[in-house]
Amino acid sequence: MNPNKIRILIADDHELYLDGLHALLKDHPLYEIIGQACNGEELVSKAVSLKPQLVLTDLKMPLLSGAAAIHQMLQVNPQLACMVLTSYENDLSIIEALEAGARGYMTKNIPKKDLFAALDQVIRGYPYYCYTTSTKMVRLIGRSRFNPYNTLQRTAFSETENKIIHLVCEEKDNKEIADLLFMSIRTVENNRSRILKKMNVKTTAGVAIYAIKNGMYFLEDS
Repeated sequence: MNPNKIRILIADDHELYLDGLHALLKDHPLYEIIGQACNGEELVSKAVSLKPQLVLTDLKMPLLSGAAAIHQMLQVNPQLACMVLTSYENDLSIIEALEAGARGYMTKNIPKKDLFAALDQVIRGYPYYCYTTSTKMVRLIGRSRFNPYNTLQRTAFSETENKIIHLVCEEKDNKEIADLLFMSIRTVENNRSRILKKMNVKTTAGVAIYAIKNGMYFLEDS
């Protein structure tokens, strides 16, 4: 094992997918796969013995689900970063995994560049929501017990940023926001970039979930 690399344990009951992840990450300068598991019980056992810093796990595995495995692993090591891999974008088991302690989730067809952005996000302690997160999933997460922001420092936003955040939560695009706030699209884009940076999120879904969890937007309004 390379002491300068982040140690990753991967779990999935499909060997071909594990091989694909291994191939993607084997030569990465920051990450190193130290083991793999094909069921939930093996994942928990290897997490205890190999002491990874990051776990990437499928949700639906034999013997023990991804959510149950995450719960057990975090009982042993609360600092472990867990990321869920899923084939189903609107799976309720994603909510179970987030409530169990996963820091985020991504679909298995995630582009390579987004995969590395997701890994960087969760290893720094911030949640990650897939770019394909649907409105339904945003609402499910918003109403769930999952709330990583309880332990993160609250950020201040300007009046303009707050207005844009509210409209993003209302699913308005940049042109619609520009028209409603009487500003240029470029101004909206610049503000949205600052909002993403302040929230430490990568996606529009991340903006909405951050706003809901921090009381900046209420689902009852919609």
